[in-house]
Amino acid sequence: MKRIMILCALACSGATAQTIKKVAPGVWSITYGTPETFTPSMFKKAPVESNQSAPEQPPVDIQDIRFKTTSRGCVLELPMDDAEKIYGFGLQVNTFQQRGLRREMHASSNIVGNVGFSHAPVPFYVSTNGYGVLINSSRYVTFYCGTMQKAVDLKDNTARELGFTTKDLYSPHNRYSDRMIVEVPSEKGVEVLLFAGPGMDGAVRRYNLYAGGGCLPPLWGLGMKYRGKGDFTDERAVNLAGYFRENNIPCTTYGLEPGWQSRAYSCSFVWNQQRFPEPAKFINKMDSLHYHLNLWEHAYTNPVSPLFKPLKGKAGDYMVWGGLVPDFADPKARAIFGAYHDTAFVQKGIAAFKLDECDAADYKDAAAQWSFPELSLFPSGIDGEKMHELFGLLYQKAILRIFQNQRTWLDVRSSGAFASPYPSVLYSDMYNNADYVRMILNAGFSGLLWSPEIRDTRSEADLIRRTQTGVLSAQLCFNSWYLSNPPWFQIDRAKNDNGEFLPDRKELENRIRSLSELRMRLVPYLYTAFSAYHFDGEPPFRALVMDYPSDDTARTVDDEYLIGPSLLAAPFLDGSSHRNVYFPAGNWYDFNTNRKYAGGRSYELDMTLDQVPLFVREGSILPLADPVPFIDAQTGFKITCRVYGGQPAAGSLYEDDGETYGYEKGKYNHVVLKWDGNAGHVTRSGNFQGSLYEVKNWEKIQ
Repeated sequence: MKRIMILCALACSGATAQTIKKVAPGVWSITYGTPETFTPSMFKKAPVESNQSAPEQPPVDIQDIRFKTTSRGCVLELPMDDAEKIYGFGLQVNTFQQRGLRREMHASSNIVGNVGFSHAPVPFYVSTNGYGVLINSSRYVTFYCGTMQKAVDLKDNTARELGFTTKDLYSPHNRYSDRMIVEVPSEKGVEVLLFAGPGMDGAVRRYNLYAGGGCLPPLWGLGMKYRGKGDFTDERAVNLAGYFRENNIPCTTYGLEPGWQSRAYSCSFVWNQQRFPEPAKFINKMDSLHYHLNLWEHAYTNPVSPLFKPLKGKAGDYMVWGGLVPDFADPKARAIFGAYHDTAFVQKGIAAFKLDECDAADYKDAAAQWSFPELSLFPSGIDGEKMHELFGLLYQKAILRIFQNQRTWLDVRSSGAFASPYPSVLYSDMYNNADYVRMILNAGFSGLLWSPEIRDTRSEADLIRRTQTGVLSAQLCFNSWYLSNPPWFQIDRAKNDNGEFLPDRKELENRIRSLSELRMRLVPYLYTAFSAYHFDGEPPFRALVMDYPSDDTARTVDDEYLIGPSLLAAPFLDGSSHRNVYFPAGNWYDFNTNRKYAGGRSYELDMTLDQVPLFVREGSILPLADPVPFIDAQTGFKITCRVYGGQPAAGSLYEDDGETYGYEKGKYNHVVLKWDGNAGHVTRSGNFQGSLYEVKNWEKIQ
């Protein structure tokens, strides 16, 4: 009877066809009208089973969801209450809390304005009321997050109540209505997925697990990555790689930029014989220096490429930079593209790829628009608009299909819904440091990872502060594609290339070394946080509001974030030595000085460039490793456990072989760390026949 009443209510609101079903514990699918093809869920991985308790009822009143079709497509309206705040929508750049804003899911390579365009637009939002909503569409979906009020909803006294002042009128988060209005263009139906909590973190975890679980990177992926100058020869690349080893600066991955290819715009996917005449010898040399090699590319395929002919009938009807746009919606096209990369590169020792320019046209400069148009058609039947929204994700699928026996760690410039299982870190050609930090937080709402790579810097202090943020993110990456020498030699591009170095170069080098060593010390903790991402869906980097949704201050903090269960990062921006830091409930310790701060309040803090903006939750055991120069299959870590607080404390470590997918077959261990008030204890459980960690010391901090 209840189901009949729901169907009747929806039919009266304009729905022409509808189904309701539970597709996973705590996840409901609601279909209106005639759903489209080529949706994000069409390409997602199988769900990972959730250990969370699951409510029996949907987290949103389905009877209060309205649907209708229009000449433009279809429209949904979902209820919101007065107090709830909204977050998410993928890799948002300009904003954090989204209630009262218009968000358009539109892939873009250069974000201008503030309408929701993004490298990784995701039509998923999460509420402080403890639920998430995904609109399963690859169109340019637009969300009006309480910004519009319909005339039929006006009450008798509404006109008096809506007497805005000029200040109210231009307030960025002024709430006009209690409805989330969603427009899906060009379609006459859509699937809505509802994700229950408990809590915001529970809803996000459930979304990540439904997507296939969070990614678990190879252990080596968590070390420093350095990308050398784009026109380097093999000799210059080897010399720079040797510099890190000779100067004891930990570095694990070396990235080659466009000049390694014979053609780069569009791509040949063939080694440049002038710069790299003997690729096999170069790869072997870099391997002997214990580097994992990463190759830059994009998917647009030049006529001279060995891939051009096989892809000729499996590409769009418009070209980019004179190259084919592969129809990655077709699994056969993905197989052709992947198989070539396997034979030409992976089997010969290449560990990873940087997937560039897979987002869309540059809207900042009309003359620079380079991507395929929305009116493009592809043999699979997908059009250009949908391909733009899916291209980054499908490009990753084409590459990842060849990494069946070994893990990889990709750079990618665009992604989308259900991307959490993919071992890829987003990056950008935008460089504002405040945006970089905000994107770390926003990525965590939508199953994405963001790399605030170190590239353009304003000053020496800015270089160090940006490096600190990189240390405290998913990936520590220096992108020096235009610098002949490392940026700590000289931040000015022309002077760097001319060999005119900074007088305090060695001091900067020492600071970079120290920060890279800190990254190595944190690797076991970060790897454990990523294991929770995979098995439990818990984002390793997330906004304070995720864990403290009822904290009014946490709801507004967009420049601090949590790392795993125990750490809080509060980056200092633009070389600053002073900032306000808010601590949520509990007590927190300064990682540098061990000073204790009471939670629930803000502090004005000063830090020198030698201090990292990192804080530790009381009651935690923080495992810190002795730094190693690189990470490979033989790497093990000697651990010192820092115990924070006067009471019994707990922590954990996760271990497996760090390179294969053996963990999917249960070959991993959980290492439990306990402090009983007097001594530390270590216990292991699991099926991994080995040990990554040796706990050597315990340090008590009160």
